[in-house]
Amino acid sequence: MFGLEKKELEVLRKLNTPVKIQNFIDKLKINFEEDGDTCFSPKTVLKKNKCHCAEGAILAALALRVNGYPPLVVDLTSSKNDFDHVVAVFKKNKKWGAISKTNHAVLRYREPVYNSIRELVMSYFHEYFNDDGRKTLRSFSNPVNLSRFDRFGWMNTEGDVYYIMDYLVSVKHFPILTRKQIFNLRKADEIEIKAGRLVEWKSKNAKKNL
Repeated sequence: MFGLEKKELEVLRKLNTPVKIQNFIDKLKINFEEDGDTCFSPKTVLKKNKCHCAEGAILAALALRVNGYPPLVVDLTSSKNDFDHVVAVFKKNKKWGAISKTNHAVLRYREPVYNSIRELVMSYFHEYFNDDGRKTLRSFSNPVNLSRFDRFGWMNTEGDVYYIMDYLVSVKHFPILTRKQIFNLRKADEIEIKAGRLVEWKSKNAKKNL
C-alpha cells in the first residue's frame, strides 16, 4: 500500500485517529538539523525517530492518508524575523483541526472545531511571536494535497522531499493583517515571552532551542 514496507504500514495504521497521530508525532525528537538543512521523507523520519515541523506535518499527512483522510498540509508564514510553520490539517464533523510538530509549548494540536482554514490559522496568532515578543504570523496557504507529489514517491523514498517545501513556498498565500494592523500590534507580555522560551527538547547548541 502506497509503496510502504509492511512494518511502516503497521505503524501508520495504528495511528487511526488524528489524536493518535499527534501523540505519535509528539514523541519524536526534534530535528535540530545539526548537520545542515533537511527535509526528511516520512520513511526517513520513522527511521531516525526525529523531525522538524515540516517533516512532522508531512509524516502526519501520510498517516492521515493511510487511515482514510486526504493528506493535507497548510503553510504558515511569518515576518522576516521569525520562522515559518507547517501543519497537517484534517476535517472531522465538517470542522477543521490540525496536527503540529513543535518544540515549544504553543503552536500545537488544534481540535477540529474550526469552521475554516483561516479561523484555524488565527488560533495560532497571539502565541506566534519571536524572542522580542513581536507577533509575527502574517499569511497562510490553502490546504495542499500531497497526493500531487505521488509521482515523485514522497511516501516511500529515503531521499529528502525538498520539492514539497519548494511548492509550499510558491503557492498563493493569504495575508491576515493590513499594514496598519501590523503597526498597531502590541508585544506579548513578559510572562508570555518567558513561557514561550519553554522547550520540550534541548539542543547542545543553545541557539537551536529557539
